[in-house]
Amino acid sequence: MGNCFRKPAKCAHASSSIFSGNEKPTRKAKQDSTTSSEQTPLGNSSTSFIISKADTSLNGHPKSFVFSDLKNATKSFRPENLLGEGGFGSVFKGWIDENTFAPAKPGTGIVVAIKRLKPESFQGHKEWLAEVNYLGQLHHENLVKLIGYCSESENRLLVYEFMPKGSLENHLFRRVQPIAWATRMNIAVGVARGLAFLHSLDANVIFRDLKASNILLDSDFNAKLSDFGLARDGPTGDNTHVSTRVVGTQGYAAPEYVATGHLTPKSDVYSFGVVLLELLSGKRAMDDDRAGFVEETLVDWAKPFLSDSRRVLRIMDTRLGGQYSKKGAQAAAALALQCLHTDPKNRPSMVDVLSNLERLPSSNVVSRSAQAKVDHHRVKHLSHTH
Repeated sequence: MGNCFRKPAKCAHASSSIFSGNEKPTRKAKQDSTTSSEQTPLGNSSTSFIISKADTSLNGHPKSFVFSDLKNATKSFRPENLLGEGGFGSVFKGWIDENTFAPAKPGTGIVVAIKRLKPESFQGHKEWLAEVNYLGQLHHENLVKLIGYCSESENRLLVYEFMPKGSLENHLFRRVQPIAWATRMNIAVGVARGLAFLHSLDANVIFRDLKASNILLDSDFNAKLSDFGLARDGPTGDNTHVSTRVVGTQGYAAPEYVATGHLTPKSDVYSFGVVLLELLSGKRAMDDDRAGFVEETLVDWAKPFLSDSRRVLRIMDTRLGGQYSKKGAQAAAALALQCLHTDPKNRPSMVDVLSNLERLPSSNVVSRSAQAKVDHHRVKHLSHTH
């Protein structure tokens, strides 16, 4: 079985990973026994979590755009409007009228992210349209909205809502200013909510390639899952979860998926565990500095600490300056370890994960010494930027 892994891309632009070339979300078979919504939450059986119908829906079809309108919306795909490039296409910033969806002048209307797909990434026309129409009906506060599409001759484009803060990857690994502990945990909760919805019977989707670069942040740092890539490789029917070609991102993919191509919701749970570990440690899932060592991945490096409660805080991001709840960090680390279990049957469902995240000890109380360390870090950063 052929394996084709991508290493996490390193791009200069803050939003360059908005829609890199990832595999399409896979619709699950109805009989899949690992569907999270069919399982009883772990820990607290009286958990109050429900996938709220107030912020989710499965209705309305994405709009069909004509190519000339999207060309005008991006000013003929000018380089200055380029947000990023991936293996399956380029993403441009564009402007459209909020009511008519006609192209608008920069600074007017609403900002959108327009992904122009490369011809070599095309699926069959009917298959592509069916997948676009299905995904365009998925609405949740923690999913990036697919507004519309264009399919004219050799031109295929996708129109998404624009996320002003860019990717989690950019803020976690490329910015000197560290993300606060409370914000990190809020991001984790948002990602968990999005995945729990995708795994529910309402959506019935396996994300497949969750990673920091396709977790996008709105102006308030709320997380939304992005990059439903619609690539040609991977499961396409409702009756199979076995891919003849494993395509994923090294360091994030579940071991059973890498070994067999077998895909379940628990594959996403493993990837979430890696993202949670990145939020805790501030380290990448794959790092060139670790290349060639036995502990090449973040999971390999962190697991010995995660399994020892006396050493677990050693994985924490030092840039936080101790500004986090010790009990909260330990609980989050324990949850990450559960998600990263080598046997998918022993991993929690995303509903279980969300329930546990929402019960983490509060991180609002910060010691003066910890706050002083963070303030000192910020002062040093400001002094270097002026």
